[in-house]
Amino acid sequence: MTRLLIVGPPGAGKGTQAARIAEKYRIPTISTGDIFRFNIANETELGKQVKAIVDSGDYVPDSLTNALVTDRLNEADAQGGFLLDGYPRTPDQVRYLDELLASHGHALDGVVRLAADQEEVVRRLRQRSVEQGRVDDSEEAIRHRQEVYQRETAPLLEMFHERGLLIEVDGLGEIDDVTARIFAALDARDLGAA
Repeated sequence: MTRLLIVGPPGAGKGTQAARIAEKYRIPTISTGDIFRFNIANETELGKQVKAIVDSGDYVPDSLTNALVTDRLNEADAQGGFLLDGYPRTPDQVRYLDELLASHGHALDGVVRLAADQEEVVRRLRQRSVEQGRVDDSEEAIRHRQEVYQRETAPLLEMFHERGLLIEVDGLGEIDDVTARIFAALDARDLGAA
C-alpha cells in the first residue's frame, strides 16, 4: 500500500507523471480539481456547496475541501493507496490529512516534488500557449501562477522535508527521463511497485 503526494509548479508535467506513478503502483490519482468537478457535475450536496463558492469567486474553504477528499479516500479503490495531486494546499490541510490517515492506522509514504527552473517552465508554458492558441496563458498570468505556487507550497515543502517525506526529482527533460528519475527515487526509498 503506497500513499503519495505529488507537487510541482504549473507546467512541470505533474499530470503526466502522476498518471505514470499511479499506473506503476496500481493506485488512483486523486486530484482535488477532478473531485470538485465530479461533485459539481453530479450535483451532490458537497458539489452544490462548492459550485456556489466557486461561482461567487471565493476559495473553497479547507473544511469543505477536507470533506470532499475524505469522501474520495474512503472509496474502495483508494483503500490500497493513492497519489494525491493538488491536496493538501495549506498547513491545516496537511494536519487534517495526517489525522485522517492516522485514524485508519496509516501515514504518508512520500511526497514527490518535481523541481523545475521557473524560467524554463515559463518558456515551456508560453510555447504551449502559442501552439494551442491559449489566449489566457499570457506570460503575466503564467508568472502569477508560478508565484502563487511558490508562496503557497514552500511552507508545505518545509513541513514534508522536516518529516523526511520529501523526494526531490528534477522535473525537466524528456518525459521518460523524468519518469525514470521518479521511479529510481521511489525505489531508493523502498517504495517499489505492488
